[in-house]
Amino acid sequence: MTSTTTPLAGTAPARPGPAARHRPRMRASRRRQLVGLAMAAPAIVLIAVFFLTPLLLTFWISLHNWPLMGRRRFIGLENYTRALADTNFHTALGFTLLYTAVITPILFLLGLGLALLVRRRVRAAQVFQSIFFMPVCIGLAAGSFLWLYLGQSQIGPLFDLLRRVGLVGADDNIFASRWPALLMVVAMVTWKVVGLQMLLLLAGLQSIPDDVLEAARIDGAGRWQSFLHITAPLLRPTLALVLVFSVAGSLLAFDQFYIMTGGGPSNQTITAVYQVYRTSFTSFKLGYGAALSVFLMLILAAVSAVQMLLLRNSDHN
Repeated sequence: MTSTTTPLAGTAPARPGPAARHRPRMRASRRRQLVGLAMAAPAIVLIAVFFLTPLLLTFWISLHNWPLMGRRRFIGLENYTRALADTNFHTALGFTLLYTAVITPILFLLGLGLALLVRRRVRAAQVFQSIFFMPVCIGLAAGSFLWLYLGQSQIGPLFDLLRRVGLVGADDNIFASRWPALLMVVAMVTWKVVGLQMLLLLAGLQSIPDDVLEAARIDGAGRWQSFLHITAPLLRPTLALVLVFSVAGSLLAFDQFYIMTGGGPSNQTITAVYQVYRTSFTSFKLGYGAALSVFLMLILAAVSAVQMLLLRNSDHN
């Protein structure tokens, strides 16, 4: 025999427990997560297909003696030990570091100077922003061919200008010596890239509240003191991002040297990526070229780690 209990008249119904109250929120949160995952799925697929898969394939090839045609043979880490003793790769890497050391401060200082110059919100500043940014829209290969023509002896307008001011002789060839060729490439890259650096730094400068700078001006701080103690610390994440982009791009330099110097004179302007290209597609040593690529990837990973460290430190300050 069973008995049922009915609530007494006038008593309120029992309230649902905490688990029952949180269940709709959990379902809504899970639904949002699924929607976010579905929206990110195309990007995840693209990264997996065009980044992770080639990366794993490059590492797998680096463990083999992999000719362009013929039988492949697994050799383990032999390509890596060979790269550690390869003087040609060391020379190319050294030149790449030299190029990076030359171009990075030039791009940074000019980009920061142009950003400070066009920071004012006036129409003339906006016109100069567009003028300085225009070369960024030109392809690197097109810019390299343009400056190759400008610097050609006898016919190049830039060569004629340098000859008139006495920097070169009538029979000289700018691209026949290491330093003149390097400086010509540096000039081209500066003309091509400095507008982008200016834009990134300008965005960082415009994110600094005007009230902070005005308060420093009222307290008697000069322009240099305001920049050193207020602008630079607040601009630190942007500075770190711009520097890392510049260094990473310089370490991966290839097109400008391939087009403008061809690695000459006497293979003195061969960069690390250029050496990987020659090893893989001129000597057809795909396995060894893949090992050199992995070394470059580790260098870029170290640069990215420095970037994250700088950004993290700036957030904690």
